[in-house]
Amino acid sequence: MASEILECTKERMHKTIAVLKSELGGLRAGRANAQLLERIMVDYYGTPTPIPQLGNISTPEPRMLHISVWDNKAIPAVEKAIQKSDLGINPSNDGKVIRLIFPELNEERRKDLVKVVKKKGEESKVAIRAIRRDANEQIKKEEKDKFITEDDRKSLDDKVQKLTDDLIKEIDSLLIAKEKEILSV
Repeated sequence: MASEILECTKERMHKTIAVLKSELGGLRAGRANAQLLERIMVDYYGTPTPIPQLGNISTPEPRMLHISVWDNKAIPAVEKAIQKSDLGINPSNDGKVIRLIFPELNEERRKDLVKVVKKKGEESKVAIRAIRRDANEQIKKEEKDKFITEDDRKSLDDKVQKLTDDLIKEIDSLLIAKEKEILSV
């Protein structure tokens, strides 16, 4: 039972890291990144579909994305979804390929993005700590119900704390890397 608690805690914490990576990937850092389009849904014959499932996305230049939609009839729907999104970019197309050109970010926008990155990082750290608290409560309950000994509880508490510390360090390194990416001109 104790190993199940540890495994469940690990899984939940790693999901939190995965969500953070996804959110950070969706932040525009002045460079074209196909991840920006993953969360944009297109109404494709009545079904909300992410853009990557409708065509190929390539990066011919650092600040440009090409979207080659497999069904040419879906091009207007893809353009409309991009315009409605929070990307703030106007797509252009030649009937076959949609082009997205990302403008350079100004200094003020870069600083705002860094604040957003830090906020997302702090939210992830809070989530990790909440998961640790839940695990510690489960471990104490197991000890109280006489399923594990006091030594086992202390050992598990230490393992959960080490996992928490390691993942908080990972969050910090992700934030530092994203901050550098945003602030580099």
